[in-house]
This record gives sequence, C-alpha cells and structure tokens, in this order.
Amino acid sequence: MTYDEILKILAPCGLSCGKCMAFADGEIKRHSARLRELLGSFDGYAERFSKFRPVFENYPRFRELLEHFAGAGCRGCRAGDCTYPDCGVSPCIREKGIDFCFQCDEFPCEKSNFDENLKARWIAMNRRMKEVGVERYYGETKDLPRYL
Repeated sequence: MTYDEILKILAPCGLSCGKCMAFADGEIKRHSARLRELLGSFDGYAERFSKFRPVFENYPRFRELLEHFAGAGCRGCRAGDCTYPDCGVSPCIREKGIDFCFQCDEFPCEKSNFDENLKARWIAMNRRMKEVGVERYYGETKDLPRYL
C-alpha cells in the first residue's frame, strides 16, 4: 500500500481505524451486519432454547450489542469522527500539519488524553513507525487484532 492509502486506514495515533468497532467501512461492522443477517429472526428461537440452554437468556443483550456493531458510522479519526472521549491527537496533528505523532518534536507529550493502557500503546506504535517507517509498520500490523 502507498503512504496515502495507509493514511485512510491508520489513525494519527497509529491504531487501525479499519479494525475499529465504530468504523463505518470496517471489518467489525461488515462481519456484524453479516452475522445479524445470518441470525435473521433468531430471537424467538433463543427464547425457546433458553428453557434448556440458559446461555440463551443472554441473547437479547447480545443482539443489542450486535446491532451496535452493525450500525457503526464513524468515518475515521482523520475525518474528525474520533470516538475516544476527549482525544487530543487528531486536533493536534491537524494544528501541526503532520500525519502521525512521531513526526512531532514534542512526542511523546501529554496532549493525547489517553488512559494508561492506550497511552503505552500509542507511544510504542509511534516509536515503531519512527523506527521502521509508516509503510513497514502498516505491513507488520495490518493482520493483527486492534484490541490487544
């Protein structure tokens, strides 16, 4: 993939928008919509099955979550739709005119507003991109799950 194509998939923090649960064109939405289609009108069956398989008592909650995933509508962090509460990365990179945090002289900084876990991942991802380049980083991570 070219650098410009990768920019459509990788968020400024280094996470893959394409694998995000909220991404409108993502794998999670696509698979969730397909699973919803395959399940069809399973609700009645789940209710009947719950009488001898108690796990099916959870089906309404599962269906609610499946609907949430299947209805994802985020256009991506670069489009201004970041779903992380109070994310400081997207506005900062736009202000600085850069594509990724590692390209900034202030990286790592305190502007991300990430929790401890995500902050550690953000730093590691950007250090790796700086070390090997964006294209190689994408190649190394494109088949990995987003949620580690």
